[in-house]
Order: sequence, then structure tokens, then C-alpha cells
Amino acid sequence: MKARSFSHTGVTVADFDRFVQFYAEHFGCRLVAVGESDPAWVRGFFGVDAEEPRCRIGWLRTPGGGMLEIFEFTPQQPAQEVAWSRVGLTHISFDVKNSYKWHDHLVKKGVEIVSEVEESKHGHTFFFAKDCDGNLIELIDLKYRYPLLRYMGWLGGWIFRRGMYKKYYELAP
Repeated sequence: MKARSFSHTGVTVADFDRFVQFYAEHFGCRLVAVGESDPAWVRGFFGVDAEEPRCRIGWLRTPGGGMLEIFEFTPQQPAQEVAWSRVGLTHISFDVKNSYKWHDHLVKKGVEIVSEVEESKHGHTFFFAKDCDGNLIELIDLKYRYPLLRYMGWLGGWIFRRGMYKKYYELAP
């Protein structure tokens, strides 16, 4: 069996409205659903130990169809700084055209920039910024690889699975 596609990434946010506005303004994401969870469910499912815990859940659709599922809990726990070398999720990424223009655009908008634009040995460019909650965002211009990955990525996966990456598929369960 295999998954049909990547569905979404979940992010817990400090301020639901501010997060939605940040991603709408800077990346064109649109809120497509929002709801409140029952306090008993928030206590039981999420393990929020409070008398009347709350959780607002929303879905932001990114250009191209990706989704961010966002959670705002009350009461909240403090954020933790992302450590690249710690096991776990580190960042989200947007595919863009012209990393340099995006970098300048976000600087002018006052978005916190973490790194200057870098170019890989394969020619794609990227840089990192932070969102309104300090989450890392990579903006990457895949250049000529974008259409190859978008339209032919399945073929590359099929070929590489049988060739140069075969050892990764032969691991014992």
C-alpha cells in the first residue's frame, strides 16, 4: 500500500487571526475552514489539562494546493526554539520564482530573515525567514527542476527506487 498524496502540515499558533493574516498577506494562503473543539475533546484527545480548555482549528490552503492545519490552544504553552539537529520537524517550504526578489520583498515587508539567498551546487536558490510565531520558512526556487519534479517526479521515484536508491527500499521492517 502507498499514500495517495501529501495532505497537510499541522502548526500550533499563538494567535490564530495574526497567523492567518501573515500567511494571507505574504504568501497568498486562504483560510478555507475554521471551527472550535469541544472542551472535553480538547482535554482528552490533546491532553490539555485545564478546566475549560479551548482549541480553534483552521485550514489554510496554500497556492498550489498544499494545506496548513492550524491550532490555537487556550491555555497555551510557551514556544520552543527550533534546533536543526534535534529530531523532529524543522521548517515548511514554499516553492517560489526568483528567490532574490522574494528576499527583498519580505525584507521590505518587515519579515524576519534568517539567511541570505544561497545557491546550491545544482543551481537552485533558497533562503530562510521566520513567520509571526518564529516558525522557519524556506523559500526555494527550484529553477528547471520545478517542472521536472512536478510533472515527472513519479517517474524519477520509480527509476531511482529500482536503481541508485534501491538500498533504502530493502531495509528490514
